Amino acid sequence: MAFRVCNSIEDWARFADERRSTVTVGTFDGLHLGHQEILRRVRERASCSTTRAAVVTFDPHPMRVLHPDRAPLLIQTLPQRLAGFEQMGMDAVLVLRFDRELSMVSADEFVDRILVKGLRAGAILVGENFRFGHRGAGGVKLLREHGAREVFEVEIVPPVEAGGQMVSSTTIRGLVASGDVAAAIPLLGRPFSLTGEIGPGAGRGRTILFPTLNLTPEQELLPKLGVYATESIVNGRLYFSVTNVGTRPTFNGSGVTVESHLFEFSETLASGTMEVRFHARIRDERKFSGPDELRAQIAHDIEAAKRFFADRVLAGDSSRP
Repeated sequence: MAFRVCNSIEDWARFADERRSTVTVGTFDGLHLGHQEILRRVRERASCSTTRAAVVTFDPHPMRVLHPDRAPLLIQTLPQRLAGFEQMGMDAVLVLRFDRELSMVSADEFVDRILVKGLRAGAILVGENFRFGHRGAGGVKLLREHGAREVFEVEIVPPVEAGGQMVSSTTIRGLVASGDVAAAIPLLGRPFSLTGEIGPGAGRGRTILFPTLNLTPEQELLPKLGVYATESIVNGRLYFSVTNVGTRPTFNGSGVTVESHLFEFSETLASGTMEVRFHARIRDERKFSGPDELRAQIAHDIEAAKRFFADRVLAGDSSRP
């Protein structure tokens, strides 16, 4: 079955047959190890019961509507989340537009209209702290009460621990925002990454002998300003790289830029797509006295990044260009 994305219950009804669904519900920002465990169980349970492996998710993030001043900066874009669902083996995703109208839907109505009548849920898998419906009134207890009446099962997936802490999108956002990208890797199950379009820079990179590619990120969340050991993917090929996330204070820059110097890369590009994967923080961003001092520091940064990747290869990590 081809992976299907639906944007309303009506859209779902047009494609779905009478088969029941094994469902999970959530925002799933970052698709971290905890999310992956839930999706893995959905897929396995659906395979065993010949039901459809389904996800209900929301766009925009509910906090963007309910409390915009407290809304988190998102780790991923919606297309990235959808691609992740497909990679995890889901059959279909229902993307519900979260607006004031949806926020007013009661927990009982959400179960009845969306999960039971809409997706024909045969089983629902969620985390133990799952909340839903108007003012978060619904939880695991309400799901089980509905399940007893509507004949669907409820499975609670326990939290996942990694790197000595419980995995959560909130924790990952905090680590990335503080610059501790290395600590975010075991929680995500992969490096934090930025994707987007390559854009023209100020042209200074080549004048100081370290040409860079300038990324315009799609994501809202950026690492703390500074220099990082990274991997960059351009034209389907992966390169070790060093990346500066900053404001170019030496040149009195304004606005945050993401500039990467790719090792063993000699092309001149001013467009196209790019992904930058963040492995380790090298240093804070700071202002230098001029191009000469900056050039010397960049050379040190490059050597630091090369040592990091060389040590990783020696430690047995074979994921290298």
